[in-house]
Amino acid sequence: MARRSIVQQDPRVPGDPELSAYPESGGPDVPAPRGRGGARRGRWSGGGGRWLVWIGRAVLWAVIVVIVVNGVRAPFERFTQGATPAGQGAEPSASGFPTDRASSFAIQFAAVYLNFDATRPQERAGKLAPFLPEGADAQFGWDGAGQMSAGAIQPYGVEVIDSQRAVVTLIFQSGNRRMRLSVPVYYSGDEFVVSARPGVLPAPAKPALPQSAEPDLDDATANELRPQLQLFFQAYAGTDPAALGRFVTGNKPLENFKGAFTFVEIERLVVPLGGAIRDIEATVIWSMPPAATPSPDPSAPAATAGRLTQSYRLTVEKQGGKWFVQDIRGAGGSVG
Repeated sequence: MARRSIVQQDPRVPGDPELSAYPESGGPDVPAPRGRGGARRGRWSGGGGRWLVWIGRAVLWAVIVVIVVNGVRAPFERFTQGATPAGQGAEPSASGFPTDRASSFAIQFAAVYLNFDATRPQERAGKLAPFLPEGADAQFGWDGAGQMSAGAIQPYGVEVIDSQRAVVTLIFQSGNRRMRLSVPVYYSGDEFVVSARPGVLPAPAKPALPQSAEPDLDDATANELRPQLQLFFQAYAGTDPAALGRFVTGNKPLENFKGAFTFVEIERLVVPLGGAIRDIEATVIWSMPPAATPSPDPSAPAATAGRLTQSYRLTVEKQGGKWFVQDIRGAGGSVG
């Protein structure tokens, strides 16, 4: 008896249109025959969507490379540019030098360095020591004679040399003179030291104020405003918010001086031409309490109240035949 073949025959017959579309493989589900060396002939082996897999892998590897490169570069840049110490509030300069903290250090140094008295040289030397490098002159250039006092010490500028060196310039007041002090500083390990002797410099010259043209004045409105503004300034100096509120309009409440001054008079009132809302200037004289400590000299005159002249800008608005104050602020014109 003949053995029956176990190979399943393709039910399709020659001439089938699907077979004619795959002449070498015998159909879409039949593998193409292998050529020499076992290689398949016919269609590319990456068909059937596998090319999308390879593109996805390439994109994934590109993302991984970018992440690795950025992760390595960030700490390297922090190391080369100088990291900001923990707890430091101010941002360092572009070079990595902490300019704000250097200014604070220089101000503390100047408060000691610019104040000396021949009767207490050792006191000054002890206070200077924390700012000076090892082996420096204890008085840092002062010969121990004479005296000097300075105050109102403020930062004026910082010249950064590199990530560890800078020159901090300060402005200060000594007697009736304004002057500058340049302090060379060195920064390392989150600490500062004065690296060389400072230099005292004159303050810059005062600029000349430009002459501003006077506006066209409205004398009639100024005469109408003056008595109402006198009442306003009396309430402005006082302690009663309700009294002040009677002269104020708008949504912005005004605070009064709560008795710190006493109104004396309006010395000058500048009212330009305009409509129902005007920006005006008023020069006001305040009275201040006399000195609390009497003079030890019995022949000296009795203490009297002082006077202080101030200039203000006010925005006023006319409502129902009466002027009200919208806002008051410091004057911005030339000194009169």
